[in-house]
Amino acid sequence: MAALTRLTVFAPLLLVTACSGGADQPDNTVAPVAPVALVALGTVEQGPVTSTVNLYGAVEAGPSGTLTLTSPAEAIVSRIVTPVGTHVGEGQAVVLLTPSPTTRVDFAKAASDAVAADKALARAQRLRGDGLASDADVEAARAAAQSADALARSMRARAGGLTLRAPAAGVVQAIANRVGDLAPAGTSVATIARLDDLRAHFGVDPDVARDIRVGTPIHITASDGGAPIEVAVQSIDPVVDPQTRLASIYARLPDNAGLAAGETLSGAIDTGSGGKALTAPYAALLDDGGQPYVFVVAGGVAHRHDVQAGATSGDRIVIAKGVKPGDKVVTQGGTALEDGMKVRIR
Repeated sequence: MAALTRLTVFAPLLLVTACSGGADQPDNTVAPVAPVALVALGTVEQGPVTSTVNLYGAVEAGPSGTLTLTSPAEAIVSRIVTPVGTHVGEGQAVVLLTPSPTTRVDFAKAASDAVAADKALARAQRLRGDGLASDADVEAARAAAQSADALARSMRARAGGLTLRAPAAGVVQAIANRVGDLAPAGTSVATIARLDDLRAHFGVDPDVARDIRVGTPIHITASDGGAPIEVAVQSIDPVVDPQTRLASIYARLPDNAGLAAGETLSGAIDTGSGGKALTAPYAALLDDGGQPYVFVVAGGVAHRHDVQAGATSGDRIVIAKGVKPGDKVVTQGGTALEDGMKVRIR
């Protein structure tokens, strides 16, 4: 009986010991580590800025840069020697024409009328010598002969001009007809853009155009990524294009620019000092559905600040709202950040 009592007393103690032993086991769970982003920083600064406007446009022929080749008489296009886009030299054949049936009749009639008028003049002069015609008759016959001869010469010149040649070196810009088409007299058959008279044409907001002056430098880059060139504004047309709603800026291109009419261009122009303003490195600016923002780092943590961005000034951009002078903004690594994320500086 005594042994049973001792077992009963020790049983609760064993249970307590077993429970307490389980509570003392070590916890192997690992707490998550907060991500840390590697970034580079720039500084928000207050200072003078120069407003830069980005321009987009194309190369076009200058005021005297487009040469038009017209049909000297009604003719049929028999051959296109140099298609559109071909570089041609001065005097090189571009399009060959042949007289139309109507033109052939006109040529023959003009030649026949000239022969008849010359004979009439000779007859009037003989009659005058015989006293059978007056001086007035002779002068009338002379005038008729001169008119008929002039028309015949003009027709011969037109016949000789049915080979349309480039009056200067350039690029064939357009050909209005196909082989076999009838080209009426005086109509344009082909146009050539001269290589020595090209200009850049940029569209620009009318408000911005009012701040640009003739002679202001434009930094131009071609679409093919060639070396940038700097030219001066040649003229400004403030009249707004009804389709683009933009004014126009023109600048003459150097002959050795290696550009061709129709090539697209981009440019940048400084419109002058805009006074003092807050600026941040342009690389810091991010966009979220049209809302510009930057990440400002303080105490090793990046915080998103929605901002109001303004004009660019070199490699910086004006920030009208959302930051203060001295703020450190993320310039590299910002696309991988989230608001409140810890950062490490490169």
